[in-house]
Amino acid sequence: MWSILKREVKNDMKNPLLWLGAAIGVLMIFQNTGPYLNTCYLKEGEIIVNDYPETVHEGDVYEGYLPTEKELRREMWEEKIREVLIDEMEMDDAQARSVIDEMKGMDIAAACRYLEKYDFIDGRYYYINTAYHKGTSEEINSYLAEKLGNRTFSFYFSRKFADFAGLFMGFFATVLLSVLFLQDTRRSTYELLHTKPVSAGKYLSGKVGGGFAVCLIVLALLNLIFFCLCAVSAGKSGFEVRLTDFLLASCFYILPNMFMIVSVYSLISMVFKSPLPAVPLLFLYMVYSNMGSRNAEGLYGYYGRPLAIMVRFPGTFFDTAPPPLVLLNQSFLILAAVCIIFISMQIWKRRRVY
Repeated sequence: MWSILKREVKNDMKNPLLWLGAAIGVLMIFQNTGPYLNTCYLKEGEIIVNDYPETVHEGDVYEGYLPTEKELRREMWEEKIREVLIDEMEMDDAQARSVIDEMKGMDIAAACRYLEKYDFIDGRYYYINTAYHKGTSEEINSYLAEKLGNRTFSFYFSRKFADFAGLFMGFFATVLLSVLFLQDTRRSTYELLHTKPVSAGKYLSGKVGGGFAVCLIVLALLNLIFFCLCAVSAGKSGFEVRLTDFLLASCFYILPNMFMIVSVYSLISMVFKSPLPAVPLLFLYMVYSNMGSRNAEGLYGYYGRPLAIMVRFPGTFFDTAPPPLVLLNQSFLILAAVCIIFISMQIWKRRRVY
């Protein structure tokens, strides 16, 4: 087992394509997570200069946006509706205010239905676009202090890292591990292996362990690089950064997915005597894992899927949250991967030549 595992790791470590892929991964992940490193406290009176609108449907604190409180959001929405009634429906100010007054006792859903009589007004659209507003330096600093009061900066950053690192590692593992069983499943090698006194457990444990170890090495390298970037950037702002946040996020949200991918390769290689049919299957598996869905309230978003091999953290930096039951799903992934490897061993045993 250990000799097979070591051989696989050494062979992959000598492959320049592995290091090229890792470099591409660093650039891809940094492109998506780098802007969050610009988060910092503002000096008194300082503003974040950009030409973005005052309110948007989604904005982040490093861009100067803050979540709009419910009461303020309603006021902003009503003011926008008043402007639309005057500019597009050609009402005078008194008529527009009369419409707003009629909606005072209604919730947003009822008010939007009320506005449907005015065909040019989509009340939901304007309400969605008031979800975030530009904040003052005092508001931004207060918001940062609140969010970082009980959590470290790296707790939030590691989730965004796990989001994009998990996405990269899924594709990286699918491409890299496609050759894991390729040499061994060639006819001459395959038949020779089945005449050797090596057990199915030792052989598959070595191959699966070798493929998983290579993914682990690359992921560890990514963790180290982005921990250092986070420590340097956030340290300037006095934010707390912990390596354990990165390690825990990787262990919970990425490693079970890698284990599942390598186990699928083992099964397909044993069934078809070639790992290549697993490549399109795994790409479809990743598409399935990355698809959004609707929750019980009918809202579309990413809520995770059963046995998904990707865990995404959409949303703004301080509002990310794992999908419901994600840890249970990751546990089932590990269990399913173990079962798949066990089935692969049984197939290997049936094809032995004594």
